[in-house]
Amino acid sequence: MSMTSSNNDVVALAQRLLACPSVTPATGPVFAEMEAMLAPLGFTVDRFVVGEAPDGPVENLLAWRTTGAGPHFAFAGHLDVVPPGPGWASDPFAPEIRGDLLYGRGAVDMKGSIAAFVAALADLPDDLPGTISLIITGDEEGPAVYGTLALMDRMAARELRPDMCLVGEPTSSQRLGDVVKIGRRGSVNMWIKVSGSQGHVAYPHLADNPIPKLVRILTAIEAEVLDEGTDWFQPSNIEITDLDVGNAAHNVIPGAATARISIRFNDQHSGASLIERIKAIAATEGGTVEARISGESFLTQPGAFSDLISGAIRDVTGIDTELSTTGGTSDARFLSRLCPVAEFGLNNATMHKLDEAVAVQDLRDLQRIYALVLERALG
Repeated sequence: MSMTSSNNDVVALAQRLLACPSVTPATGPVFAEMEAMLAPLGFTVDRFVVGEAPDGPVENLLAWRTTGAGPHFAFAGHLDVVPPGPGWASDPFAPEIRGDLLYGRGAVDMKGSIAAFVAALADLPDDLPGTISLIITGDEEGPAVYGTLALMDRMAARELRPDMCLVGEPTSSQRLGDVVKIGRRGSVNMWIKVSGSQGHVAYPHLADNPIPKLVRILTAIEAEVLDEGTDWFQPSNIEITDLDVGNAAHNVIPGAATARISIRFNDQHSGASLIERIKAIAATEGGTVEARISGESFLTQPGAFSDLISGAIRDVTGIDTELSTTGGTSDARFLSRLCPVAEFGLNNATMHKLDEAVAVQDLRDLQRIYALVLERALG
């Protein structure tokens, strides 16, 4: 089916974004489309490219509009998508409506939500006071080094600080609006290395095998119980995600062994405290640890902001929303440093999958929900 033509229609806006290939990191045409949508609505648009290889360059877009004194409402999202992979029923970057669904890579994660927010802007009263901003990155699915963090620096330089921020990630599970995220667990990855001394397996007294030491370290880590969870968070968990010796010979004791672990943690911990905890275990066997914190945990306490979103969802869909902190990380982990943050968007059933698709009616309903949220937040 051919693309619809109305620039005021959420489906048409979504199709325009979906038609731009934007595998992470996204640059160029998809941002040009975004700018073309926002400029006629009176937004100042700042597109910029930042960063160097291997994690850059990355393109980002910051847009804002002020119509009198009032709160500052921010919407955050990403235009980059994961690679589509082979096996799609149609071109993943040629959006196609089949039945009640719009197909294309990024339909739910998260170009559809961005289109719904832009469409919602056209529904607002002209005299609604306050500031609306869009924080749109081209690198959320990748390293995320030069994405939202760079946008936050840009905002600080322009003295733009939101009072609340809605992230349009696909949080809905069974029906549009059934889940809103008010927090996320933190994430830290660690690489554990144990050095030994290479030698012949027939002369073990002349070598030092690092593998048993690494196994003992990992056994001790597996026995760790970090916590039992909290009122809002599930228990923190440690997972062993890789083991590597790199030994191709059956008769050689290796000189080193490494492992990688990943920890998803709630607000009873920090990334730094967990790194020190694992370092202490590794040190008992002479192991060393390198670590990278992907993000700290955060929680936006239920209250006025979450009530505002839940109320708008109820008025449009008739359902009661569950407030949740489950799932992986998102850029909300960064934006939570600025203001209260919540995440709400489309149904996530097909995100990152072949034939990713969004229900056309969900796009229209999400537009209405976002418009209500904006009107009530600023009005």
